[in-house]
Formats: sequence, C-alpha cells, structure tokens
Amino acid sequence: MGWPDWQSRWRRSSIGINPPLLLILLYASIAVLGGIALKFPFASNELISWSDAIFTAVSAITVTGLVVVDTGSVYTGFGQGVIAVLMQLGGLGLMTFAVLILSALGQPIGLSHRMVLRDDLNRTAVNDLLRLVRTIFLVVIICETVGAVVLAFVFVPEFGWSHGIWTSIFHSISAFNNAGFSLYPDSLTQWRTNPLINIVIPLMFIVGGLGYGVVADLATGSGWRRCSLHSKLMLAGTAVLIPVSVIGFAALEWNNPGTLGDLDSTSDRLWVAWFQGVTTRTAGFNTTDIGAIHDTTALMFIILMIIGGGSTSTAGGIKVTTAIVLLLATIAFFRRRQSLVAFGRSIGLEQVFKVMALTTTAILFLVVGTFILLLGHDGEFLDAAFEVASAFGTVGLSRGTTAELDGVGRVVIMVIMFFGRVGPLTLGFFLATRVGARVRYPEGQVYLG
Repeated sequence: MGWPDWQSRWRRSSIGINPPLLLILLYASIAVLGGIALKFPFASNELISWSDAIFTAVSAITVTGLVVVDTGSVYTGFGQGVIAVLMQLGGLGLMTFAVLILSALGQPIGLSHRMVLRDDLNRTAVNDLLRLVRTIFLVVIICETVGAVVLAFVFVPEFGWSHGIWTSIFHSISAFNNAGFSLYPDSLTQWRTNPLINIVIPLMFIVGGLGYGVVADLATGSGWRRCSLHSKLMLAGTAVLIPVSVIGFAALEWNNPGTLGDLDSTSDRLWVAWFQGVTTRTAGFNTTDIGAIHDTTALMFIILMIIGGGSTSTAGGIKVTTAIVLLLATIAFFRRRQSLVAFGRSIGLEQVFKVMALTTTAILFLVVGTFILLLGHDGEFLDAAFEVASAFGTVGLSRGTTAELDGVGRVVIMVIMFFGRVGPLTLGFFLATRVGARVRYPEGQVYLG
C-alpha cells in the first residue's frame, strides 16, 4: 500500500475526532512521554518516583514551573534538556499546534474553527495562518538566542563556559515561554540586584506574554492607529497592570524583613520590587522569598495570576483582554448601554458570552481545586488558594505548598495546570461551533441581584 492510500485511510479514520479532544490527547501524550524520559536512570542524579517525573513533565509542558524536586540538582543534563524541550513545546503549543499540528496529522479544521484561530492570532484573513506560524518560530528563535547571549555575560563568568552557556540557554527558554523553571532552588534570588538579570529576564517574559499578534502589530511599525483592537486592549491593560503590580508590591513589602526590608539600599529594593511585580502574572521566577510575603501581597498575587497574560501568548490565566471585557461589560450595564465600545470599535455579544464562559469555568476550577486541596492538607487557606491560582495561571510561584503535596494534591494541581494551559483554546473550539436553535421559546422574566 502506497503512502497516498495510507494517508487517505488514516484521514478517514481520524475525521471523527473532535479537535479539542485531539488537542488534549496531544498535550497529554507529550506529558506522558516527557515523564517517561525523566524517569530514565540517566535523567536524574537520584531515584525519583513516577509521580515526581510526571508532575515535572506536566509542569513543563504547561509552562507552569511548579516543582516537587529541585531541577538543577536532581536532574542531569539530559533531564534538564527534556524539561527545556517540553517548555519549548508547551510555550509554542497553543499558537501553533491548532494550526500546524492538527492539519499535519490530517485533522480537518473547519471554517468556524479557523475563524476562531484567526481572531485569536489577530489576523484579518484565514489563509495566512501558516505563514504566521512560521513568523512565530522566527520570533522565538531570535528572542531566545539574543536572550541566551546576553545572559551568558552573567552566567559564564560565574560558572565557566560549559555550565554557564547551558544555564543561559535554559533560562532563556524558560523566560520567553513564561515557564518559571530555574536550575537553582532559590530561583534567581542570588542575582536579585543584577541589572542584566532584572532587565533581560522580565523583557523576555513580557514579550512572550503579550502574544504574537501584538508583537506582529508592533513589528510592522504602522503605529498605534493601525493596531488591532486586541493589540490596543492588550497593550493598554499591560501598561496599567505592570505599574500597579510593581508599586503595589513595593508599598506592601517595603518594610517586610523577609522580602524587601532586609535590603540595604533603595535601588536594591526597587530592583526586587520591579522584578517580582512583573513576573507575578506570567513567568513565576522569584528574586525574593514568596513564603515570606504578607497576606495582603499574596492576595494581590492571586488576582494577578488569575488575570495572567495575553491570548495566544506563552502566558496563562483568563487573559488580560478577558478581564478588560468583563470590566467594560460591567460598566456598560451600570450605564444602561446595550453595546461595548473600546477605542472606537464595538465588542460583540458573542465575545462577551465567551468571556463569561471562560471566567465562570475558571472560577469553578479555582474553587473546587482549593476545596479538594484543603481536604487533604489541613493548612492555611491562603496557601492552598495561592497554589491553585498559580497552577491555573501557569505561573509557578509557590508559598512552599508544592513540596508538601500528597498524591491526591499532586493530581489536583496537575489537572489545574493542564486546564490552565489547554482549557482556553479547547473552550474556544466549543464556542466556535454554532448550533442553531430548533425551537424558540417565549421570553421569561428572571429577577437578578
């Protein structure tokens, strides 16, 4: 049997697979394969359990960064390489798998699905998606290469050429993909006042967290007026959230001896406040002890982690644009307006329904996840909520709860990490499938509020 016949039969046999299901199976398969690779004897310096390996693989493919064992000391160069590959696949996944992998595997993508992908990638046409995927790969290669080269000026003098270059590459991949994995148990705390670390790492995960549609708009140099509505909302939201998070962290932690209070100079405190403020929504690196932050700061972090980054980016959360549309819808309701308007453009009711569905689903996951986690761990409510929010937002910050999770707790966090990464796109696929109403019913009155 020739290749064309085999390919035709395979396509006919796979045509019944639902695209969201195929996407979930694809991510799950990669996570399992990654866990198997991490369980190889030569992948770790000490014996690790299957739970350790699978948890690490899921955390890497979902670009979360929550760890149950120390990445740098427990895993060998091979194991660290597996984690780096998983982070790269996970970071690219939501932008490219639906367009490139599904079509390459023979799964047809219908027009309605293509329209959602077109909107998510902020394109005006359906036929340029593959070209955009190639652009994404080019942006990733350039950004991660430049980031690794600059980071080498910090790590090579300290660790030598071999270890220094690998450390630079690993952290460049981790930063751009908003993964938060570090080769050191205190993350980047030992370089908390280093200017290069405080500039390069945040710049990489901010760019990765904006989304490639926004980056493409900025790269054209056509100016603010030519940017899409999505890009304008994303840039405006980011411009507000970054100073709010940085100033908020500095104000709340300035005199805390466990975080900023032990630093001698104002400039050092500002460096740490800047880094920790911008990393909270997306990346999960830390340059201070997260377990020592005040409860008020932890609550602020939970809100920021739930918001997350941009659509079709390497970040998680409900997304900045989702939070903005929710806010606009609330304002429109109190002003008795029937439509949403932003930057001279209207936002359709269908988009509002999608935002409501995503937010409601996220709230259910957060509440149920926190409840189950508290059942098995009689600890602080805030710590459990923080852990769940970090997993959902694929952030990777922890107040020390990750290492104490039992089997059930690990499963809960893995499920939440998985949904936080795959859920928004699969939900988009379901919402893209229009089903006409067969029967129309008379309108009824429901009293709300």
